[in-house]
Amino acid sequence: MATLLIVHHTPSPNCQAMFEAVVSGATDPEIENATVVRLPALSATASDVLAADGYLLGTPANLGYMSGALKHFFDQVYYPCLDATRGRPFGYYVHGGNDVTGAVRGIESITTGLGWRRTAEAVTVTGEPDKGDVERCWELGATVAAGLMG
Repeated sequence: MATLLIVHHTPSPNCQAMFEAVVSGATDPEIENATVVRLPALSATASDVLAADGYLLGTPANLGYMSGALKHFFDQVYYPCLDATRGRPFGYYVHGGNDVTGAVRGIESITTGLGWRRTAEAVTVTGEPDKGDVERCWELGATVAAGLMG
C-alpha cells in the first residue's frame, strides 16, 4: 500500500476549498492501494516524509512567498530527507490574493533541490476559486494519488 502525504497550510476559506477538493480527488474510491495522510505544515515531520511514497503540498501565497508554515516544514525536513526521498512524485497548489509567483518559485526551487519529481501540473489560483479551479484541484489530488498505484 502506497502512502500519499498531503502537507498543507489552510488559513482561509479559499485555501480550505482547494484543500478539500485535493483530498476528495486523492481519496476517490477508484484509486486503490493508496493511503492518504493529511497533516498541517506545522505538524508534519521528517519521519512523515520518509514514510510516504509521494507528496501533495498546499499553501497560500503570503507577502510574495509560500506561507511561513510550509517554509518551516521544508526547513525541518530538507536535510533529513534529502537523499532518501530523491525521485519521489509530488504536486502542489497555491492560492493568492493577486500573485503567486514567489510562492511557486520557492516551492519549485526547494523541491528541485530535494530531487522530487512533479507528476501533475500545479494548480495556482488568485482570488476566489471558481468551479474550474476546484475541479483542477480534484484532478491534482487524483493524479498524484493514482500515480502511486504503480
